[in-house]
Amino acid sequence: MSEKRKLPQAKGPYSLWVKAGDFIYVSGQGPLDVETGQVVLQDIQTQTRLCLQNIEAILQDAGAGLADVVKTTVFLTDMADFGRMNEVYAGFFGQVKPARTTVQAAALPMGIAVEIEAVAVDPQSKAKVTRYQG
Repeated sequence: MSEKRKLPQAKGPYSLWVKAGDFIYVSGQGPLDVETGQVVLQDIQTQTRLCLQNIEAILQDAGAGLADVVKTTVFLTDMADFGRMNEVYAGFFGQVKPARTTVQAAALPMGIAVEIEAVAVDPQSKAKVTRYQG
């Protein structure tokens, strides 16, 4: 059995994840270093990697994984970062491609450049997932 990873601490009055019916909703995650509790304001690739590592750890805590993700929303403060964010994102999801929306936000909390939220199917629900990748 793999060791549970440390989870980011919520920076406000919200749950890291909520299980409702067949779904697990993961609150938006920024580039938080779980060891220090500090936000990392480095390049977009580093920020994206931390967001997705945090989502992966949260999903693990909820009994799921990245392969169970069916939808993400990516918030960027600068769409010029899209390509570099997308490279890192693709590396995490590989052939499992969730539906995704990417939007530009005027600003994000604590000066971060990216925030990502996710919805996953609870693997214990046995819900059937079909992905159309065109």
